[in-house]
Amino acid sequence: MKLVVDTNVLSSGLVAEGLCRDIVKRRLPACELFTSRALLDELAEKLREKFGLDPGNVPLLQIYEDGATVVNPKPLDKPVCRDRDDGEVLATAVTAQAEIILTGDNDLLVLKEFQGIKILSPRQFVEWMDQASSS
Repeated sequence: MKLVVDTNVLSSGLVAEGLCRDIVKRRLPACELFTSRALLDELAEKLREKFGLDPGNVPLLQIYEDGATVVNPKPLDKPVCRDRDDGEVLATAVTAQAEIILTGDNDLLVLKEFQGIKILSPRQFVEWMDQASSS
């Protein structure tokens, strides 16, 4: 399954125990991951500014970067969300022809879908994966 993960889910999964950590460690390796340079830069900035971490010292980040395909998304024709960073997530997913965007961002979650791409919260993603694997 082709997947784009937003920086909120990734940063939570990289720095704290919980559902997002479980997703990063156990569920993402089963997916075909896509990101963009802008999303990777945003993640590194968030780790530095919000959590006081050096991204080079976060082993799970390196594993993610090594496993994800970096695409060069074309900007969306018109804004879909109020936050410009959300447009980058959507554009990355469209360029990657992703099936799912995994996010904790309410501005994205209210869309539920964008150009045929499901937009799921971490809990919805786990439930979707569990259901898909039991079918």
